[in-house]
Amino acid sequence: MKLAVFGATSAIAGAALREAARHGDSLFLVGRNAQRLAAVADDLRTRGASAVHSAEADLDDLARHESLVDEADRALGGLDAALVAHGVLTDEPAARRDFSVAERDYRTNLLSAVSLMGALANRMEPRRAGVIAVLSSVAGDRGRQSNYVYGSAKAGVSAFAAGLRHRLAPSGVKVVTIKPGPVDTPMTAALKKGPMLAPVGPVGESIYRALLRPRPVVYVPGFWRLIMLIIRHVPEALFVRTKL
Repeated sequence: MKLAVFGATSAIAGAALREAARHGDSLFLVGRNAQRLAAVADDLRTRGASAVHSAEADLDDLARHESLVDEADRALGGLDAALVAHGVLTDEPAARRDFSVAERDYRTNLLSAVSLMGALANRMEPRRAGVIAVLSSVAGDRGRQSNYVYGSAKAGVSAFAAGLRHRLAPSGVKVVTIKPGPVDTPMTAALKKGPMLAPVGPVGESIYRALLRPRPVVYVPGFWRLIMLIIRHVPEALFVRTKL
C-alpha cells in the first residue's frame, strides 16, 4: 500500500505506521518536528517499509496542504490511502477563560483536518480509488461539560467526513471516520490510568486494518460504539445532571 500519514510523529499514528512497515508498505510522513520525523522514518525502514519519504510541515499552515498532498502523490507514485492523524488535546479550563486558546485548537483539530481531507478528496476523486481516514474521537458524539471544546471540534470532523463520504461514494473513494476512546499516549498523560485507557499498540493495529478494509465509522476499541450509543440516547433532562 502507498500510504501518506499527516501527523506521523503522534503516538497513535506511529503505532499504525509500525503495522504498515511490517506489511512492507511505501510511506510518506508529514510532521512538524524534523528530528522526531527522521527518527520515525529510520525506525520504519528498519521494520520493513519498502520506501519512506517525509516532509516537515506545521499542519496549521493550511496554505501548504495542497502542495503536501502533491508531494506525497509524486513521491509514492500515487496514493492508495491517507491517514489524517494530527491533533491536540484541549486545555478545557483555559479555553473557557480565553477563547484564543479554543480558536487555536479549533484550527488544529478541525480546520486543518478538514482542509487536508478536502485536498486528498480532490486528488483521489478523479482516479476513482483511494481511502481517506481521519482520527475523530468519541468526544464528538455528544457535547459534555468536561471536554466540549475538544469534542465540538471532533464533532465537526465527523460531520465533514460523513458529508465527504456521501459525496465520494459514486467515485469509489472510501472515507473512514475513526473514533478512538482515550488512548495511553503522551497526549493523555494527565488522565488517570484505568481500564478505559487503551494501549496504543492495538489501537494502531485497528486503524491499519481500517485502511485495508474500510468501513464508514470505526470505534477503537470497539466497545466504545455501545458506550457512546447509550450516552447519545440519555434524555437531556437526565444528562444535564451528570458529571460526564
